Amino acid sequence: MSDKTVVISQPMYFPWVGMFEQLCLADDYVDYADVAFSKGSFTNRVQVKTAAGSSWLTLPLQTVRQGQTINEIALNERQNWRRKHRATLAQAYAKAPFVSEMLTLVDEVFDESSNLLGDVAMRSMLVAHHFFSFDRPFRFHRSAELGVVGASSERVLKIVRLLGGNRYVTGHGAKNYLDHAIFEVSGVRVDYMDYRKVEYPQMHPPFTPFVSILDLVANLGKEGRRVIVSQTRPWREMLNQTEIPNEHT
Repeated sequence: MSDKTVVISQPMYFPWVGMFEQLCLADDYVDYADVAFSKGSFTNRVQVKTAAGSSWLTLPLQTVRQGQTINEIALNERQNWRRKHRATLAQAYAKAPFVSEMLTLVDEVFDESSNLLGDVAMRSMLVAHHFFSFDRPFRFHRSAELGVVGASSERVLKIVRLLGGNRYVTGHGAKNYLDHAIFEVSGVRVDYMDYRKVEYPQMHPPFTPFVSILDLVANLGKEGRRVIVSQTRPWREMLNQTEIPNEHT
């Protein structure tokens, strides 16, 4: 039986290349936005390179209640964050060869009429993924619409099985909480991302992979697709690793 791979993640604002390495493996991708927002996560912020060093682009939020889910949180539209973010990007990448294509992609996301954090972050991922015209499209789902109850590993496994998946691919952060045994008993293989972090010509050296996908777009345009190379490792191999690299997901 061939693998049917499911990837489940919270939405992230123009995330790093590693997230797209993960998306490229998905037959089904689930937007996991009906879970509590975590301050300090990459849901509403990402780094970009500037001449003065890395700088954060942060989506301003209205007051967030404890336990409030990502898909419930509204952006603070009293701050003209769209204009501010666009101006930062235009200045930082003014001399990049594909700055025009990058800003066009940004404008496509900023045209989103919704003021909800989850909608804007998810749109940034989908628009960027579409930009590269990957050969392997995925089926898109929202966890809130799947009718799957439960929490943590149990709920993730239920979602994978509901979608007919027999392989679940996740990021390094899951090592600390995922119950691998229940997946194995259910016949679902768990693989972790082995992020490639392929170097490419980048403005403002030295090179760093931990910046927004917009950096790749500005520097290589659609040719950036060749940099997004996916590889995984079985969960047992990952658990035997003594240290987890400081990755975004």
